[in-house]
Amino acid sequence: MYNKYIIALIFLSLGMQIGFAQDDKDNDLGTETVTVTKAYTPTVSDAFKIKSVPNLNDSIVLQKKPITYSIFSVPVASTFTPSKGTASTVEKLPPPQLYNSYASFGAGNYGNVLGEFYTSRTINRDENFDIGFNHLSSRGGIKNVELKDTFYDTRLDASYAKRDRDLDWGAAIGLQHQLYNWYGIPEGEFSDSELSGIDETQNYFMGEAGAHINVEDAYFKRADIKYRRFFDALSSGENRAILTTGFEFPMNEEAFGVKLKVDYVGGSFANDGYGPAVNSSPIDYSNLQAGINPSLKMLRDDLSLNLGINVVYGMDLENSESNFYIYPAVTASYRLLDESVITYGGVTGELKQNSYYDFVEANPFVSPTLLVAPTDSQYNAYVGFKGQLLPNLSYNIKGSYAAENRKPLFILNPQEDSRSDDNGYFLGNSFRVFYDDIKTLGIFGELNVDVNRNFTLGVNAEVYDYTTETGNPAWNLPNLKASLFMDYQIGEQWFMGANLFYVGEREDFASDTNSGAAIPQPGIDTPITLEGYFDANAHVGYRFNDQLSFFVKGANLSNNQYQRWANFQVQGIQVLGGATYKFDF
Repeated sequence: MYNKYIIALIFLSLGMQIGFAQDDKDNDLGTETVTVTKAYTPTVSDAFKIKSVPNLNDSIVLQKKPITYSIFSVPVASTFTPSKGTASTVEKLPPPQLYNSYASFGAGNYGNVLGEFYTSRTINRDENFDIGFNHLSSRGGIKNVELKDTFYDTRLDASYAKRDRDLDWGAAIGLQHQLYNWYGIPEGEFSDSELSGIDETQNYFMGEAGAHINVEDAYFKRADIKYRRFFDALSSGENRAILTTGFEFPMNEEAFGVKLKVDYVGGSFANDGYGPAVNSSPIDYSNLQAGINPSLKMLRDDLSLNLGINVVYGMDLENSESNFYIYPAVTASYRLLDESVITYGGVTGELKQNSYYDFVEANPFVSPTLLVAPTDSQYNAYVGFKGQLLPNLSYNIKGSYAAENRKPLFILNPQEDSRSDDNGYFLGNSFRVFYDDIKTLGIFGELNVDVNRNFTLGVNAEVYDYTTETGNPAWNLPNLKASLFMDYQIGEQWFMGANLFYVGEREDFASDTNSGAAIPQPGIDTPITLEGYFDANAHVGYRFNDQLSFFVKGANLSNNQYQRWANFQVQGIQVLGGATYKFDF
């Protein structure tokens, strides 16, 4: 009740005030100024959304019966362990199985036998040891040959290498035995009794040892040392020692290098080749060379230039003679058109150290009565172009001009009728060395085609023109050489290859006197022209599996009865078959 009276009094008071205010407004508006102390800010009252689903209060609506859920839990023993998620990988072909060893054996007509063995053993991640063995032999049987024509060539090599963080070094040894026969005598010139008393066999023996060290990130780069002992069954022997080293100093974009070389060869031949063997005096030789080769190497975007000289001090210790030699050592290459055309050239020279071992490698039918002297290769100037004509076709063309003093040439030895010993090299069936000053003009061309990754083909040719100081032909040097080679992988198992080559005519002469003159005398000496010859070699193989394969090799398939050296005919068609087995050892 009390609250009602209070509310009524409040409304009554408000009504009286409104009435008086209205009266004042009607009677007198005046000039009173109205001041607004707060701007008008209208507001919107909250709206109430009508419910989309109204409540139903109907007795007809059925009431749902409450349902109570419960889980009957039974413990189960489990050993399942979830694994970590891994990214899926792309399936790759397994890498081919590699083996550290292989052995190969083959046999064919003429009693030819081939044997090879190689193994590379890894001692640890920084050391490895390699062993290689090669053997090739023939029982002979060349048509119309009256003396033995067998030969053997067996070689064993072993090497050790170790690599550290900043350098690598290693050592190697090699042993070799070769057997040849001086079988090149004219047919029917000697009786059976004379032939039975001839010992035409020569044996060569070689042993060598060497070592090297290579340093990275240092001025000193590399050093190599090698010693070789070479001797034969007729009391001839030779020692050879070579030491090479080098330094390199960077200079901004260039590099200054210095190479040093010391080369010694010395030996003796128990026979001089002329006169009775019991009275012959030995032939001794001893040559020492010491050389230095400073050079400046410059590399630019498309240019590579090497400017240097080769200074050599050569000493003939046997005859107490010496001389200085200065040779050019300049090479350059320039990229004219990307990889399509690259031009190159140079002018180089050297004092080439000749040796008995090198002569035997070039011609195993030399007599053990040679004069050994170095060759003064004054200069060899050349210029050429090479590059890629197509992505799978490359070429190389080169022209050269060289001048050499004391170039060794092989000529046929005269027949020695006065010899009383039974050595079989004095019957006009061995070769000696004649030194001549020669200028050589040469042209070389080569094409290589990679038809695809399984087939490659190459062809090259060389043409030479010789000018000698004596006016003689360049004895036993051909004016033309050409070859063609190919390799073809037929599927995954079959493979084949071929090598065809041609060698042009060569000149020699047979002397009817024992003077040993290197210039043929008209009416006394007989000129010999060796015809050019063509030879065809091929091979085909089948891989039975990753380890075992079979092969067949053919040589002189054209059956050309040519002479590589005067009176020394080669074997006819040769076919050799065998197998190769790869394994881990």
